[in-house]
Amino acid sequence: MILCSAAPVESIGRRDSLAEQVYADLLGKLRHGRVAPDQRLVDVELARGYGLSRMPVRDALLRLVAEGYLIGTTRGFKVPALGSQDVRDIFEIRRLLEPQAAASAAGAMSDEALEALGTALAECRRAHGADDIDTMIVANMAFRAAWLGRVANRRLAETIFRFVDHVQAVRLATLRHRDTRAIVVDGLGRLHAAFQARDPERASACMGRFVDDAQAAFFRAAGVEGPQDGPAQS
Repeated sequence: MILCSAAPVESIGRRDSLAEQVYADLLGKLRHGRVAPDQRLVDVELARGYGLSRMPVRDALLRLVAEGYLIGTTRGFKVPALGSQDVRDIFEIRRLLEPQAAASAAGAMSDEALEALGTALAECRRAHGADDIDTMIVANMAFRAAWLGRVANRRLAETIFRFVDHVQAVRLATLRHRDTRAIVVDGLGRLHAAFQARDPERASACMGRFVDDAQAAFFRAAGVEGPQDGPAQS
């Protein structure tokens, strides 16, 4: 854990700082699929594990609820079960936002960001070849963070991060399919080339195609067709 082992005496500022650390730790676990769909997150139990009092942990959990990562239940907090229409809605939002964001990033691309993109892409390709799903997920996240870091509108970038994260739990299962991973790697390669060219129009088009391909691959791997309302999981 990133936190101390004993509960401190908290000032308001200290509580905010601790809540931020708990939030970051839990968000990382959610992004990496380390919270099972049926797992209950109970503030008292988490606080005991972190060595903290209950309030900063509850503050972090409520923030994750407000951002759509968790929902509250009578027995704690859990990851929401997304239906196929929920996932389609999220992809529609991404299709509206990400091409414009990619164009913005391409126009402001730095040498440092390009280096980070190249490193992440190479790692993603290596992990795909080795069937190393966990490393591929991390590399994919690093690629996304690198280009979103060049988007001037930070609220736009943060919104994209959030909606991508919302389908992370169900996407993790589909990335076990090699064909789906190949589509992701190919899409990242095209995006990298567009960013290297610092071409906003090309980056926008590549991102639109990437989101469309990702949506099609997602539902194909998950075995979901048509306007179904059940959980979109494989």
